[in-house]
Amino acid sequence: MGELVLKDITKSFARIDKDGITHALGNINITIEQGEFISIVGASGCGKSTMLRLIAGLIPPTSGEIILDGQAISGTSPDRGMVFQSPTLFPWLTVRQNVAFGLKVQKKNDQLHRVDELINMIGLKEFADSYPNQLSGGMAQRVSLIRTMINEPEVFLLDEPLGALDAFTRMNIQDELIDMWRKGNSTMIMVTHDVDEAIYMSTKVIIMGPNPGHIIEVLDIDMPMGDRNRISDQFIEYRKHIMDKLNMGHNIKNEGR
Repeated sequence: MGELVLKDITKSFARIDKDGITHALGNINITIEQGEFISIVGASGCGKSTMLRLIAGLIPPTSGEIILDGQAISGTSPDRGMVFQSPTLFPWLTVRQNVAFGLKVQKKNDQLHRVDELINMIGLKEFADSYPNQLSGGMAQRVSLIRTMINEPEVFLLDEPLGALDAFTRMNIQDELIDMWRKGNSTMIMVTHDVDEAIYMSTKVIIMGPNPGHIIEVLDIDMPMGDRNRISDQFIEYRKHIMDKLNMGHNIKNEGR
């Protein structure tokens, strides 16, 4: 495994409702080292989710290149796993079958014992044989998370994956994701609107601005992972710094109207 490089990336979309083009991303340049935990924060419409989809290979860049391990990304791959904002489970499969699906496709039958371990971890042991329509939205999202986790992708892409969870479950899953990241060697890249979540979970926070989407700052979070106090002076200072940058980006957008 190696570094992930976004080089001179732009992405534009043709608008269906009117003539013209939406410039979602403009001139993105960043290098993400192997094993980092990156969070991306920014106002709605600044291209955060677009960046994840580009890295996943779900859409191509308009210009520029995305390179992983020295190879240009072209299309999807099991090496890059993505969890979306809404659960994307197969409705005809049970919870256990959904989680096991990727392992069976990759013929990793020797790892199937981990299926029930992860289901127990997220507190859904009693629902292992239930179907997605029998789960709440938060429960289904937890299943979506572990369905990707079990495949141990090289790059784990998370598009606001915890938004549907209650506060208690959300904090537990935050810690489980951090624990999984620390035990493995995956690169985590997560989009979130929760600034505290970004500070708590990340080695670096990418702060983005809109019109078109661009990187305002890449902020190193210099606090011990796994021992971060959300009400400490240092934590609060990081929060203030990020909010100031986000407000600055919002004001620049308004001035450009």
